[in-house]
Amino acid sequence: MDVAWSLDGKIALVTGASSGIGSHFSRVLARHGAAVVLAARRVDKLNDVVNSIIREGGKAFAVEMDVSSSESVDAAFAIIANQVGVVDILINNAGVSGDAVQLSDVSLDDWDFVMNTNLRGAWIVAKEASRRLVDAGKSGSIVNISSIYGLREGVFKLPYNISKAGVAQLTKTMAAEFSKSKRAIRVNALCPGFFDTELNSEFVNSDYGKKYISKTPAGRLGKLKELDGPLLLLVSEAGSFLNGVLLPVDGGHVIQPV
Repeated sequence: MDVAWSLDGKIALVTGASSGIGSHFSRVLARHGAAVVLAARRVDKLNDVVNSIIREGGKAFAVEMDVSSSESVDAAFAIIANQVGVVDILINNAGVSGDAVQLSDVSLDDWDFVMNTNLRGAWIVAKEASRRLVDAGKSGSIVNISSIYGLREGVFKLPYNISKAGVAQLTKTMAAEFSKSKRAIRVNALCPGFFDTELNSEFVNSDYGKKYISKTPAGRLGKLKELDGPLLLLVSEAGSFLNGVLLPVDGGHVIQPV
């Protein structure tokens, strides 16, 4: 393995790691040498992934974390620090989609649920991860998981789209602040298009969803392995000059005319 792509000696935290993209990213980071901390609200849902990583020769353990609760996040980071040390790589992935309804039908409960997890949660976790890196005088990489709908317009999922646009702006603002203060912490965002995960499985497997996907530039769903290269670029020394980047991985969907 080219040393620039190696994550040997790094400690990586992946939130929302019990399924989908988070589970996949945890395995990818472990295969490239990182000790991976998998976080979710329910630790029991993480055990299969942790055991799979360990069977493959990787290093991993699970920690309970509700990203919308600062108390839960603080407690999880304290456990991580005690067991393995300061997190070098954060994959800020925990997210929910909310109900697919028109603007006038969005409930306050749904708005709060999506915003508290996707945006407030991303901010809380990134804030704590970066604080600990600064206190330790360490360099690090934060990758926030936004969406193509954080970069372009969409309909029927107002809270989700706005939350992901907020994550994109959070990414740029953090990157600018750390750059100005000469902190060696890079902050970038991955903005995936449509992948078949638990988060959007109902939509992409519906008749309407299949028709919609067929009209995108790639004409198909993305494969999770197609996120591996972009992820590793952002977290490794191979991407050491990338900062404040919002990287779409979507087969050209984000540039498709409305």
